[in-house]
Amino acid sequence: MDETKKITEQEGITDGLNLMDMLMVLLHHWWMLVLGLLVGGLIAGCYTVFAITPMYKASSTIYIFNKTTSITSLTDLQLGNQLTVDFQIIAKSREVLQAVVDDCELKTSPGALGGSISVTNPTDSHMLTITVTNANPELSARIANSMADILRQQVANIMNTDKPSTVERAVVPTSPSSPSLTRNIEMGALIGFVIVAGYLIIRFLLDDTISTEEDVRKYLGLNTLASIPYDKSLKM
Repeated sequence: MDETKKITEQEGITDGLNLMDMLMVLLHHWWMLVLGLLVGGLIAGCYTVFAITPMYKASSTIYIFNKTTSITSLTDLQLGNQLTVDFQIIAKSREVLQAVVDDCELKTSPGALGGSISVTNPTDSHMLTITVTNANPELSARIANSMADILRQQVANIMNTDKPSTVERAVVPTSPSSPSLTRNIEMGALIGFVIVAGYLIIRFLLDDTISTEEDVRKYLGLNTLASIPYDKSLKM
């Protein structure tokens, strides 16, 4: 029983020493960790600037009721919520997307265009926000406005009523929505740090050479009687 307890205590001490040794290895090679941060951030920054195409977002908003619609009861409000869902489905229909392609003279298919458009309903509202993502800021605004106009006309035709009202027309975005240079640099720096730290830890764990008095006591269980200093300046 005592022997088992002794072995367990020795294993706990060894584990503690291993963790401390790994920490000391990382601290001893701090410059490599800093270099990993800098190189990782630099690579990520260069890749973001030179290899990733900036994307721009433009949004237009329509109100699902038209100018002649009056909201006088809870039933009208509930009907408005149902119509909002219907309008979202109509907005991504092939007929609407094809009309936008023709109106903006786009060289793309309706399906491909639909992948760059999102139609959302802000919470507790009777509005639809049409957001277009495109590499061309002017084109993103033009597509968003075109789709809003075509959707309003399509809804009026289907429901045999006046067009829904326009709340806000899209404007040309002045700054890209993606990629985020700062976030990518931070992620690159973190990845560089992790790679260097992993390399140092793996090299430490795979290194089974005995080079110090502590290593002799730790791995061989022997006490050292004396040590001979090594002078690198002396040639054999």
